[in-house]
Amino acid sequence: MFVIDNIILVSAILILFGVISSKLSARVGLPVLVLFLLVGMLAGEDGIAGISFDNAEAAHALGTLALAIILFDGGLQTPISSIKQVWKPASALATVGVLLTAVITGAVATYILDLPVLQGILLGAIVGSTDAAAVFALLRSAGIHLNKKLKSTLEIESASNDPMAIFLTVGLLEVLVNKMTFGGDLLLLFVQQMGVGALCGVLIGKLATWFINRIKLNTSGLYLVMVTAFGLLSFGLSASLGGSGFLAVFITGVILGNSEFVYKRSIFLFHDGLAWLGQITMFVVLGLLINPSSLLDVWLEGLFIAFALIFIARPLAVAPILKLFGFNNRETMFVSWVGLRGSVPIILAIFPLLFGLPGAELIFNVVFFVVLISATLQGASMPWIAKKLGLVEPPPVVAAAKLEITALNEIDIEIVEYTLSDASRVVGRRLSRAALPESVVVAMITRGSSTIPPRGSTVLKSQDHLFVVLKPYNRPFVDLVFAATDATHQQENHLAKNELRVKGVTLVGDIFYSYNMKIEAPEKLSLEELINQKLTPPLCKGAIVVINNVQLRVITMVNTRIVTIGLKYINPKEQELIVNP
Repeated sequence: MFVIDNIILVSAILILFGVISSKLSARVGLPVLVLFLLVGMLAGEDGIAGISFDNAEAAHALGTLALAIILFDGGLQTPISSIKQVWKPASALATVGVLLTAVITGAVATYILDLPVLQGILLGAIVGSTDAAAVFALLRSAGIHLNKKLKSTLEIESASNDPMAIFLTVGLLEVLVNKMTFGGDLLLLFVQQMGVGALCGVLIGKLATWFINRIKLNTSGLYLVMVTAFGLLSFGLSASLGGSGFLAVFITGVILGNSEFVYKRSIFLFHDGLAWLGQITMFVVLGLLINPSSLLDVWLEGLFIAFALIFIARPLAVAPILKLFGFNNRETMFVSWVGLRGSVPIILAIFPLLFGLPGAELIFNVVFFVVLISATLQGASMPWIAKKLGLVEPPPVVAAAKLEITALNEIDIEIVEYTLSDASRVVGRRLSRAALPESVVVAMITRGSSTIPPRGSTVLKSQDHLFVVLKPYNRPFVDLVFAATDATHQQENHLAKNELRVKGVTLVGDIFYSYNMKIEAPEKLSLEELINQKLTPPLCKGAIVVINNVQLRVITMVNTRIVTIGLKYINPKEQELIVNP
């Protein structure tokens, strides 16, 4: 048997144990990352399997690759609206927050471990960032639902604070080992890491979106591979140019995830599975790397440092920043508590080993112990803390089925999913009374676990999921139909600038209930009948009727029947210029 055969066998067994342990996570009350680490530790030299693994370079390589894939998946699933909503507090936490956490924790580590000041701050920098893999996994699997602002802050902070921790770690190691000077060199390194990372992420993300929709591949599987390749390209290019690969790959994921491209849903599912594989592999390998008996030598010091990080450094770094951005006390307390440490600190703890720093093994062992305490204590208690603080919200409604279009580069249509709320305009009304724009089709309705054929007689209910086929220019009108009755003035202004095209048989009342457009006429009168009443036949294409500030224009006719009518708000000056053909 070849060596690779044994490696494949052992890898498969460890991954399967990792998957099975994730099933036990909810029952035993431990986050999955802790169980993955325990699987690796049990399989290690001091464990049941007795596997000897002490290759720091290989662990660093595997961990970096896995973390890049996890951050890419996190970016794909991060709405740009969430980033716009919380980018200021999240970026402050990811930079100033990490720095403050590193300094405070480093001061405690310097005193407890009797280290030189810079080495103590180095340890603080290594554990200074929250871990994206841990936060993403916990928020998605803990079964709790937070408000959008709070959840987005936690996810975006965890995904964007790695570059700051890496910068501090590498910068301090350059000072300690290679005698780099403070000041200009460190500032240049910071600008290079952040600037190059952001630029590469944006450029590769834009290029990937453009390229994916224009290339025609023979099989859908190649699209999945290509998207992954673009993510890794952004990481590799940025890192090669001296930037932050982690920042680049996350930004590329965000740009792709908020764009339309072929096989999008399949690609999302593929990368979700790939991210889980990356998490299992990374944590199991890092668990193999540690010698559990060595943790016994530092458990007391590690416990004090972990408690200082959790109860002192994180709250002191987080509270002033969140107060500045209007977070309430309960939200601030929760963000302070959910500062989970995971794979990133362990991977960064390998750096001193690679740099050959004296005392690197002590730093690695302490960091590993701190991560175990943080992930176990904070991760296991997060659902309980969220409930005690009154931050848990009802779970969002998820559609029972999904539709996907796979040829957006060939046809000019979209398939859009809408979820009706209690305040939606069309709730309680028949689908035929929705007054949808011409050529818009409701392809499917799901209600709970049932699929309902969309008929004109179908009465729409709250929490119904509608899958609507439409052309892009009709999207704002359809958004307005399915919006709440208190839709914004900005949405309704769309009708003042753009013409809504509907069928001639549409009733006056349906126009009002769907678009809040008031036409002075009986509600049960059709638009075709209304025009016929106002104008002397025979009518022709282009004929116009103006009632108050609403213009009705005949767009298409079949013989004497008006098939399509355009509606638009107009001002008095425009009315004066109207001449009927």
